[in-house]
Amino acid sequence: MPAAPLPPHAIEEGLRELPGWAVEGDRITCSYRLPSHIAAAAFTMHIARIQDELNHHSDLTLGYNSVALSVNSHDAGGKVTARDLELAGRVAAAAPAHGAE
Repeated sequence: MPAAPLPPHAIEEGLRELPGWAVEGDRITCSYRLPSHIAAAAFTMHIARIQDELNHHSDLTLGYNSVALSVNSHDAGGKVTARDLELAGRVAAAAPAHGAE
């Protein structure tokens, strides 16, 4: 069963709990700065594990000391769903352990 797109007010409400996350078009996005390239790579691997656990994969970009995510649901026509907010919440919860800001 395809995921149901969330209305804009539900997305904004969900993002209130997720500092640094924002709506950009039909996606939610966040960029993190980390203390080093190794820390950024480790955080990227942690995110990849979270994505596999949820069976929900975002666009994930590793920079020198940064990690960026862009999330929406293909099965909802490229719109934001509750699964996207769940992924964002799990990533946000993992970020401090990696020194991400």
